[in-house]
Amino acid sequence: MPLVGPRPGREGAAGDDPEPGDLRIARNGTSPRAEEEPLSSPPAGQLPPLTLVLGGARSGKSRFAEALVEGAARCGTYCATAEAKDDEMAARIAAHRAHRGAFWHTIEAPLAVADAIITASHPERPLLVDCLTLWLSNLLMAEAPIEDEFARLRTSLREAAGPVVLVANEVGLGLVPQTPLGRHFRDAAGRLNQDIALLADRVVFIAAGLPLVLKDSPHPSLPRLRGRVIATPSPAVPPPFPPPQAGEGQGGGGGGSGRGL
Repeated sequence: MPLVGPRPGREGAAGDDPEPGDLRIARNGTSPRAEEEPLSSPPAGQLPPLTLVLGGARSGKSRFAEALVEGAARCGTYCATAEAKDDEMAARIAAHRAHRGAFWHTIEAPLAVADAIITASHPERPLLVDCLTLWLSNLLMAEAPIEDEFARLRTSLREAAGPVVLVANEVGLGLVPQTPLGRHFRDAAGRLNQDIALLADRVVFIAAGLPLVLKDSPHPSLPRLRGRVIATPSPAVPPPFPPPQAGEGQGGGGGGSGRGL
């Protein structure tokens, strides 16, 4: 499937509007939509070959992924997987386009993400794919062989010529979907995330506005961040409880407080 430049009806996520990657499967079988808010930018840093940014609805994962690329390079390529299939998504796409500036070169690949990675990846121009979960939704709606497409995606990531940042939803933390399509989507998204996390040099999970590194890069030239919250101070460790005073916590006379933990 050929890649084309931006045109009405297709776009990805960005900025001050919900991310197309935050999805819900409608009961009538229509394409899922987006629900997302931005997150403050992380500090600039060197990108490993493959970064996976996961998160739930309104976690800020797309904005975080954008800031990773913007802080590590002079320009980036934005691979958008969303399509405007109703007025709501069309309005969001307009907001996304208004947000992005000259830093980003946008390509559209609602289905051909593997081809986009091979074509657009470059050592000096990181590629951001937003998002894999919406790409999966597009595949399901097109009745494409998703396992074959997953295999093509893995191959393209191994052969990418430059850094790639992937955004995906963590959809397995909520309620069990009511429809067979919704359950199939959830299960496939979980398998896809596991496959990509296994390949990724770094995996960041966004929850409640906090980006937490789950998997660290093995490359010695990159900082090791496993288990650290990016750009967020570590919570202060509370002081230990003072030793009990004589008679404290004891019943009976002597005016013991009876306090227990």
